[in-house]
Amino acid sequence: MFGSGFLYYWILLVIGILATAVFLTLRVKRGGIAALYAKAVASLCFIATAVAATNHNRSFLGFGSFVTFGLICGLLGDVWLDLKWIYLQDKDSYLYSGFIFFLIGHISFVAAEYTASPYTKGSIIVSVLAALVFAVIAVNLEKPLKMHYGKFKWIVFLYSFMLALTMTTAMVTAYITGFQKMWVVMSIGGLVFLLSDLVLSGMYFGEGKNTKFNIILNHTLYYAAQFTMAATILCAK
Repeated sequence: MFGSGFLYYWILLVIGILATAVFLTLRVKRGGIAALYAKAVASLCFIATAVAATNHNRSFLGFGSFVTFGLICGLLGDVWLDLKWIYLQDKDSYLYSGFIFFLIGHISFVAAEYTASPYTKGSIIVSVLAALVFAVIAVNLEKPLKMHYGKFKWIVFLYSFMLALTMTTAMVTAYITGFQKMWVVMSIGGLVFLLSDLVLSGMYFGEGKNTKFNIILNHTLYYAAQFTMAATILCAK
């Protein structure tokens, strides 16, 4: 019933939680290259849990592969975004690169969802429209929330749409499948990811919001989201 992949998943999850705690400590106290390396290790752990889960649940190889690729994009996005804080003279280039990798990652998550979802034309329309509404609201709340997207406004819109689509597709699929476990878990992962990025957007585009509290909150939500996305592979049936 439980193979080596299942055991490795839980071992790697524990290691990943510990690595995340080490990263957060370094990020808040020191920052710099040491924190970047620690972040890369923590991110490698959520990729490793996805690989172990896919090895355990090989009947969902396509789903697992797309989720794992999305997580790999997350690791690459992590590296680029942290370089933004280290090499300030090139911060805009690093921010663009981070956006692009996370955008591709969410495209991969959505692709994973459609490899396993019993979707209908109606479910696709609802998911896309809900995500589009979220993206429009996110961009138009720029002034009320006292943020300044500037030249990043177009990519904020695109990313917000794909971020929301990951969540809305999972939620709609959860509904039409009678709330199957994998779709409930993926909905939670998508929602927590969205909450993480709401905090991050304030840190990047707002004033005075790059606080230690927000750094810890953002990364705690982010790693919880990525580990949850990996867990969907284990729950897939």
